[in-house]
Amino acid sequence: MATQDSPRFSNARDSLRFWRQSVSAAMPSASDGLVGYLFLLPAIALFTVFLAFPIFYTLYLSFFRFQGVGSETLLWIDTGFFSFRLLSLSRLEFVGLSNYAAMFSDALFHQALFNTVFILLVQVPLMVGIALLLAVALDASFVKFRGVFRTVLALPVSANLVAYSTVFLLMMQDTGLVNYVLTTIGLDPIPWFTSGFWSRMTIVGAVTWRWTGYNMIILLAGLQNVPQQLYEAAEIDGANRIEKFRYVTVPQLRPVLLFVFVTSTIGTFKLFSEPVIINSGGAPLESTITIVQYIYQTAFIDFRLGYASALTYVLIGVVSVLSAVQLRVGGDDDA
Repeated sequence: MATQDSPRFSNARDSLRFWRQSVSAAMPSASDGLVGYLFLLPAIALFTVFLAFPIFYTLYLSFFRFQGVGSETLLWIDTGFFSFRLLSLSRLEFVGLSNYAAMFSDALFHQALFNTVFILLVQVPLMVGIALLLAVALDASFVKFRGVFRTVLALPVSANLVAYSTVFLLMMQDTGLVNYVLTTIGLDPIPWFTSGFWSRMTIVGAVTWRWTGYNMIILLAGLQNVPQQLYEAAEIDGANRIEKFRYVTVPQLRPVLLFVFVTSTIGTFKLFSEPVIINSGGAPLESTITIVQYIYQTAFIDFRLGYASALTYVLIGVVSVLSAVQLRVGGDDDA
């Protein structure tokens, strides 16, 4: 039964024509889609030039040996008013998987990987543990001037990488502040820059100082979302402070802790400025060189771009596997 506002048609052809017009009006036209792609074009172009192309070209380069900047003309346009010549990026020699196979006999690469993993295993748990304790302490209601403490503890993350690394370099000298304090209280000075172990611990201390406050802020934000009813229920069951921390705080912070561990792992594998500054202060290169520093040295000092590209993809693989393992182990049990 037709309503009062329904259109009336004299025949079936008029009804079909009205239906087609209604569908065409409801569906976006081709010109509307074209305008949308035009708006996206700058972002797509930037992504292609600065992200997608370097990623795929690095993978391509890892199968070649770099032999200098290219001089072969790939494209030449000359219109009389405008002339453009596109040269090849580089002169390359195909070596297949040789760059990847060379890593098995590269002692300096093994040392750089060992140093990076050592810093990771010591620094990340230490930093996250301190950040968690500070976050729990500053979340307590009885602590005064919590805003001031939060600001002071978070300030190191704003420090310049080179500046704070240099400060640690000066503090750890044989006659620096740290050894002066140790000798004042009757302890022996520590050979920070002549011992391989203590050279790595200097980097651990510098990185921990800079990033602990940053991770504390993230964990503190997670603590704000823990329901107070859980603590009240734990108190009713007779739980003390340590038990509430173990059975309430840590499980509720599990997603935040997982985020902090994953990002800290990625950040540790990207260490560059700190080991470079520490090494320039006299620490042995073999004890402080990290994988990213070795990639930089291979690419921009030795100009072995093919081998450096292979090292880059191995690093990406290692970081991806570690992150996947952390997500698998620390993720939800039901996932």
